[in-house]
Amino acid sequence: MKNALLAFCTILSLAAPASAQDWSAQITPYAWGAGIGGTITPRAGGPSLRFDKGLAEVLEDLDTAFFLTGYARYDRFVVMGDLSQSASSRRGTVPFPAPGLPARGRIEQSSLTLTAGYRALTTPDATVDVMAGLRHWRVEGQATTPVPGLAGGIDVSFTDPILAARTNIRLSDRWSVIGYADVGGFGGGSDMTSQLVGTLNWRANDRLWLSAGYRHLYVDYSKNGRKFDATFSGPLAGLTLRF
Repeated sequence: MKNALLAFCTILSLAAPASAQDWSAQITPYAWGAGIGGTITPRAGGPSLRFDKGLAEVLEDLDTAFFLTGYARYDRFVVMGDLSQSASSRRGTVPFPAPGLPARGRIEQSSLTLTAGYRALTTPDATVDVMAGLRHWRVEGQATTPVPGLAGGIDVSFTDPILAARTNIRLSDRWSVIGYADVGGFGGGSDMTSQLVGTLNWRANDRLWLSAGYRHLYVDYSKNGRKFDATFSGPLAGLTLRF
């Protein structure tokens, strides 16, 4: 995780301006109350742990969480990064050898998304950025059941190519809406990954914005009998510092 944080900080350092007028940049620490649903198959022929937890249950089981995003622009060139990390323990069921057999699982996931591109559209009230980049995943999962020999774990790292777009729509002097979407995988790392984020933003002053919205992140990975198919969805709230 230290390497991921270092890479995140490195790309944001591209925003270090030669002159303050050349660059605009922002960084946003945020809280994300993500419900989790999906399956983990730690090994070929082993049990698949199914989990489906809403926000209240996730918060109860949450061990650690850290979320940070950054964005910078020079003229029409834009770069963006997002770092997400969470760990939680929860109970679920496995379908084999007996449907509904109780199981306990622990999931640790971290994802680092880095993109770069250009501003394709600029109007007085809206901008559109198109980007391409990579999302690196690290997933660790452990499934245990009362049946001897069915316990197993998964520990995988993979990197997906992604295509992304971001729009910022000005509603008034103090209010705006930001929408972000990406899609990727294409068999390069996972079979598929996608993300949708929407926020409503309020400008407190020239350097500080408050945001609330919703984020949906999906990944479908399978290799050598090991599978990880998960959806992370829920509300978010953030504080953006511009410099």
